[in-house]
Amino acid sequence: MGEASASNTSGDVLACIGLGSCIGLALVDRGKGVAALAHVMLPEAAQADPPQPHKFADLAVPALIDLVLAHGASRTRVEAAMVGGAAMFQFGGSGQDIGQRNAQAVARLLDRARIPVRATETGGSKGRTIRVSVGADISITVREAGGSEAQLLGTSAGKAVLA
Repeated sequence: MGEASASNTSGDVLACIGLGSCIGLALVDRGKGVAALAHVMLPEAAQADPPQPHKFADLAVPALIDLVLAHGASRTRVEAAMVGGAAMFQFGGSGQDIGQRNAQAVARLLDRARIPVRATETGGSKGRTIRVSVGADISITVREAGGSEAQLLGTSAGKAVLA
């Protein structure tokens, strides 16, 4: 949780397992076979330089952009996929739905960065897992707790690298 990983090695799989209210944010350049994935836990950091910047949407989005570009992505070709943001806890309508706030923060930051969101599976009340298979045909899949894996983007598979 609160970590990020990137790869341009065909066959690697980046994964965020057991996302509840957190967001698994994937940034990909499908033309160059480059992907990065962050496990975002909260909408914003309370301090300027936290030890795990990928934990916070306001720091994770720009850091993940830098990471995917450092692995060879072209800025104009970067696309996003978001998974998670479930309402795992009920607070009686107090506006404390952290999953929804996480999804909104990440979407807003991607919009500001002009990165198109090509696939999403957010909300609901169940946890999810996102897997991003790296290669010539980048594939992103999601699995809801108790469900089967479904394709969000692309068509391939490979070895796991956790984020």
